[in-house]
Amino acid sequence: MDELEIGGVKLDSRLFVGTGKLASNEVIPKIMEKSNSKVITVALRRVDITSKQDNILNFIDKDLILLPNTSGARNAEEAIRLARIAKAAGCGNWIKIEVISDNKYLLPDNYETIKATEALVKEGFIVFPYVNPDLMDARRLVNVGAAAVMPLGAPIGSNRGLRTKEMLKILIEEINEVPVVVDAGIGKPSDAAMAMEMGADAVLVNTAIATADNPVLMAEAFSLAVKAGRMAYVAKIGEEKEYASASSPLTGFLR
Repeated sequence: MDELEIGGVKLDSRLFVGTGKLASNEVIPKIMEKSNSKVITVALRRVDITSKQDNILNFIDKDLILLPNTSGARNAEEAIRLARIAKAAGCGNWIKIEVISDNKYLLPDNYETIKATEALVKEGFIVFPYVNPDLMDARRLVNVGAAAVMPLGAPIGSNRGLRTKEMLKILIEEINEVPVVVDAGIGKPSDAAMAMEMGADAVLVNTAIATADNPVLMAEAFSLAVKAGRMAYVAKIGEEKEYASASSPLTGFLR
């Protein structure tokens, strides 16, 4: 499958994997192996450099690309501070910006996210902003230097699939300067395949894997789904028709 270039790095997997809600950190290596993912997200609050047992980084292979997120930030100022802490803790300069002040639906604040993205790009961070799928805001993020745009498919952690499908289509069609990574709400491998068939450059999956009865097997299922969806997109899916169209000629043998 064709490589994805993002943040100056070439990836042979278009699946990003999150680590929230897992029953234990011990399962992370198996999930990453079966998912074939090279990018793993972690919440900064789970990074404890003073503890060998509780520090999630001890369970993440050094060859993987770490994408810490600013989960818990309520405004741009807090997100910027968390990003700086992550970098100082040795997490690198990739950062996923999450700014959420809505405690009921956990929807991202696009305005504060754009502010944080602009500031952190100027500091040399490779910024991955998580946003509501709004075209104008996506363009603003591109203009301030975001490495990708990460629109939600449904409210975070809901497993409800691509409830914002029509808006995602618009972003995928119009945002060509940076990759579009569908994030949040993907609940089934078929959701991931659908996003890739639409032309998304990658997907990020967390809850759907973490809450499965067998997270390792589900990680493998998502790996296969992402590959299948991307292959279908590259192959160019046949046109939908309103009426039936015979697959084989109906004339020449009926008298």
